[in-house]
Amino acid sequence: MLSYILKRLAIAIPTLLVLIVISFLLMHSAPGGPFTSERELPPQVLANLNAKYGLDDPLWKQIGSYVWGIVSDFDFGPSFVYKDRSVNEIIAQGFPITLTYGLLSFAVAVIVGVSLGVAAAVRHNSLLDYVAVGVSIGAQVLPNFVMAPILVLVFTLWLGWLPGGGWQGPEYWIMPVIALSTSFMASIARITRSSMLEVLTSNHIRTARAKGLPERRVILRHALKPAMLPVISYLGPAFVAMITGSVVVDIYFSTGGIGKAFVDSALNRDYAVMMGVTILVGALTIFFNLVVDILYGWIDPKIRY
Repeated sequence: MLSYILKRLAIAIPTLLVLIVISFLLMHSAPGGPFTSERELPPQVLANLNAKYGLDDPLWKQIGSYVWGIVSDFDFGPSFVYKDRSVNEIIAQGFPITLTYGLLSFAVAVIVGVSLGVAAAVRHNSLLDYVAVGVSIGAQVLPNFVMAPILVLVFTLWLGWLPGGGWQGPEYWIMPVIALSTSFMASIARITRSSMLEVLTSNHIRTARAKGLPERRVILRHALKPAMLPVISYLGPAFVAMITGSVVVDIYFSTGGIGKAFVDSALNRDYAVMMGVTILVGALTIFFNLVVDILYGWIDPKIRY
């Protein structure tokens, strides 16, 4: 198992380095610059700013300094707009908020989705199955940018039960979590149901039932683990999608997460913050895909060889 993990790491680390370089090159090739505005700066002022941030260095030197800063000190450099703040400080302020409701949304989506999918498969062609499938289909067509305004309209403006924005306590978490988890919960439920139905018709399940094992034990001990393989492969990208989907949640609910920082950096041409958030999301994508690969190898040892 250790050699399998090391092989996965040997792929993940170079991939992350390539991501950093590509992000830097794409941002560097964008038209204009971080100090371009409607009111053109005097040439001497622009030259001083470029010298201060190292933008007048050769491209290879800028890339080398940027990559080395991230690898050695996890330093994304200074913000081009907020003179007294670094990119690390901006991310450190918003990322804990994004991570909090991202993890809560992930937990809700997995627990409800897996439970709904297993129940629908076990009670195949029953009323419970039809209700679970109907709920999944309905939730699938409600992405976060549709759910967010609906939730604000119903629970804040009409009923007045929940605050429409901010991040001061648990009552502020409810609507962002629902908005972010609904469509993912539906996808997990559908995948779990399909996989579980396939496993329940396999030979080892028929053998377990023929031995007289209780149905609960057959489901939990013999069917659930192999049925989780397709679900696990979906969870890595799903979690990262929840983090990136926080842009919409931040805008609608004013939570103060990194989504708002990313949008502001795009509007203000703060390329350093844009690159920092992009690389952070890319690193999360690589990390959770690595976790999925390791879980795959743990559940099904044949994958390691």
